[in-house]
Amino acid sequence: MNNQQRQLHNVPNFIKILLIISLSLQIISYRHNSSVQIESLHSPPSIEILKMTSLGDPITAAKLYMLWLRTFEIQAGQILSYDQFNYQALRQWLENILELDPRSQYPLLVASHLYSNVNNPLKQKEMLDFIYTEFLKAPNHRWSWLAHAVVLARHRLKDLPLALKYAQAISDHATTDMPRWAQEMRIFILEDMGELERAQLIIGGILLEGQLTDPKEIEFLSERLKELEKKAQGNGMDF
Repeated sequence: MNNQQRQLHNVPNFIKILLIISLSLQIISYRHNSSVQIESLHSPPSIEILKMTSLGDPITAAKLYMLWLRTFEIQAGQILSYDQFNYQALRQWLENILELDPRSQYPLLVASHLYSNVNNPLKQKEMLDFIYTEFLKAPNHRWSWLAHAVVLARHRLKDLPLALKYAQAISDHATTDMPRWAQEMRIFILEDMGELERAQLIIGGILLEGQLTDPKEIEFLSERLKELEKKAQGNGMDF
């Protein structure tokens, strides 16, 4: 059992019971009263107030706030779609929860896999920008979520400049040992954008650095460089 699990386990039973009763009554009330007006998601209290009310246990407080946020969609006997959420307020809640528990991955997970799954580009970008901003605060701990944001920007939003911005940030700021594909995402995006010269320069730089030790990786990038050179020649580019 890790530290976070022990801290949650040590929450007094009466607090857990009150929380469960409160959530249960809320759900029962919604189910039996279809006339209840749908509540809007409002901005959270300031992080200072949230810390003060955490009673010295911000990690447990973060988990309880996250639980409340995840059940907010259950209202008036129905499950709201994320399109109905105020995404600026949603982002503020996720930011505050993550500040209460910086080691948690859950706010980034729900931002990338749940709240970004809407047919609204502005709301999708709000979540992706949240991930990008929080990545910059702890790149080695959060790079995988930004890598997922690269995929969303590239394939769902079809926003190649945005995808390149995120991919470049991973390469520039994450220094931990990570899969090679995460560092090389920018190459494929540049190719999609027709920026063949820049893609060639990046691959050439990687090969010249001599940091690669896996013969298969070296062979793959070498072949990729040759393919880009042929493609550039076919497009009439002269380097």
